[in-house]
Amino acid sequence: MSMRSRFDRAAIGSLALLATVAFLVISIPVLAAEMPAGGKVKVLYHVDGKDPEVAKYALALINKHIEAEGGPDKIDVELVVHGPALELFEKDKMDAEMTKRFEQIIDKGVKAEMCQVSMKLYNKTLDNLVKGFVGTLHPVAVKRIADLQQQGYLYIKP
Repeated sequence: MSMRSRFDRAAIGSLALLATVAFLVISIPVLAAEMPAGGKVKVLYHVDGKDPEVAKYALALINKHIEAEGGPDKIDVELVVHGPALELFEKDKMDAEMTKRFEQIIDKGVKAEMCQVSMKLYNKTLDNLVKGFVGTLHPVAVKRIADLQQQGYLYIKP
């Protein structure tokens, strides 16, 4: 191998290392800026389907996520429900397992929001739903979801 090819490979390696260091120097402040004030993780869970097993799974995931973060004081969780999923959360139709899971997350400080448009579409009110829901801050759930993402909430859709 010639001296020139060794020099070329060393130069390329040095440039790659320099690029990596530059990337890290630029990225670290950006990553730090994404961490919410107080160090809390902000997470948005989205449920919109009519499959009760998916809804139960979402509730179990929320509970496990809270535990994984170290408890309710380490995480802010928003649950946004809309569309056909509304019927899964009717207090007269929920099975005992789903009710228990929902109550657990509410007790841990999860804010559960039901789409106002969906409530009108399905001719339901908050009184028809399991205790713990509030109407979405914006009448349209997808707008509320977009707003939460702009506020730094991580999006999870089981």
